[in-house]
Amino acid sequence: MLVNYQKVNIYQQADKPVLADVNFHVDEGEFIYLIGRVGSGKSSMLKTIYFELDVDEAEEAVVLGHDIRTLKRKHVPALRRQMGVIFQDFQLLGDRTVYKNLRFVLRATGWKDKKLMDKRINEVLSDVGMEDKAQKMPHELSGGEQQRIAIARAILNKPKLIVADEPTGNLDPETAENIIRLLRHISQTGTSVIMSTHNMPLLDKYPGIVYRCADGQLTEVTSDFNKLALGDEADNAEEAEAE
Repeated sequence: MLVNYQKVNIYQQADKPVLADVNFHVDEGEFIYLIGRVGSGKSSMLKTIYFELDVDEAEEAVVLGHDIRTLKRKHVPALRRQMGVIFQDFQLLGDRTVYKNLRFVLRATGWKDKKLMDKRINEVLSDVGMEDKAQKMPHELSGGEQQRIAIARAILNKPKLIVADEPTGNLDPETAENIIRLLRHISQTGTSVIMSTHNMPLLDKYPGIVYRCADGQLTEVTSDFNKLALGDEADNAEEAEAE
């Protein structure tokens, strides 16, 4: 299990938890949606998973095999190398090319051999369909292209887990769907994906495990959102039998 939360309280302010008694777990290769209104706790929840927000109150709070209640800050960089984080606003370095953005991450995470770095950069750019954009500056790319580069950056170190905070929030519907399709493909290779989103139609089109943040609680609501997809599968099966 990559993430295991049992009765976790998540705070943004000291007096009242934004989410209380959170039970949440992630296994290898799972694709998980986190939904809810602005301010409902989605981003706070994700920040605890990538170590931006501390967890002090919990029965159990384990991420990538480490108890995050007692995790020392000096161990955070090594753990972050085992995950990729994707943001709504891409957060690419605007003063350097796509290639140099990716090389910067590899060097920061301990890579030294230039040939191996070049090989890995070419691999991830190919994975996201951006092979011809290596020498482009971020401002020369569309929003969807920048998000693809952000995904390439996230998978550079072959992470066990990707955390994506509203990755399609600034994209048009068609581009957003392409990004979700890409993330789904990545999850099918064994990397788990946790994604917060407001884009409800995608939940039916690309089913996954669904958790909702509302009224200070986190609730699994997968069955509410996968009925349509399951119905489509049944219809397809009936059509196949009829043929």
